[in-house]
Amino acid sequence: MKVEIWSDFVCPFCYMGERKFEKALELFEHKDEVEIVFKSFQLNMDQAEVKDKDIHQVIADKYNISYEQAKANNDRIVKAAQEVGLNYRFDILKLNNTELAHQISKYAEYNDKGKELVDRYFKAYFEEGFDIGNKEKLIELAEEIGLNVIELKKRLDDGSLKAEIEKDKALARELDISGVPFFVINDKYAVSGAQDPEEFLKVLKKASNYN
Repeated sequence: MKVEIWSDFVCPFCYMGERKFEKALELFEHKDEVEIVFKSFQLNMDQAEVKDKDIHQVIADKYNISYEQAKANNDRIVKAAQEVGLNYRFDILKLNNTELAHQISKYAEYNDKGKELVDRYFKAYFEEGFDIGNKEKLIELAEEIGLNVIELKKRLDDGSLKAEIEKDKALARELDISGVPFFVINDKYAVSGAQDPEEFLKVLKKASNYN
């Protein structure tokens, strides 16, 4: 069984959604038969590094709401993350473009470390104040999980990883995916959003015909 997970590294619901899916997978009788493939999706493709605003002000400006409303909404997200064991630190988030992070995650996937890197980037961004757009720091974390950084740098320079990201973008448009997280199971069943583990489990059972 193949599960494709569309997500972006700056999406708080993507990290929560992946964690909830993992909890469902733990309860799935045939979890050893599941292949997880991460697909790249950029919520803000033109996002540049933001230095003069915190995340609350960025959200307030984006949705035309007050700073207090934005902070209250983010506080609710932090609380929801805590319920699945994640310690979000919105006070130290560093907003930046995720293009390079997605490229490196593709390289990790080719080397059977896709999930390991995705989880590491999510944790670093949401819990450690990591700059998700800093190339040097991204490569440091890639090396931390055992990737060959010399080969990785070559792949980044030759544009082949960027080409893979463009394929994901095209496929997302073809599937009419407009938000993440988005889960596609066996090219047939779709789950949108950070659903509860019980919902994911239902779809896994349905897709595998082991109801």
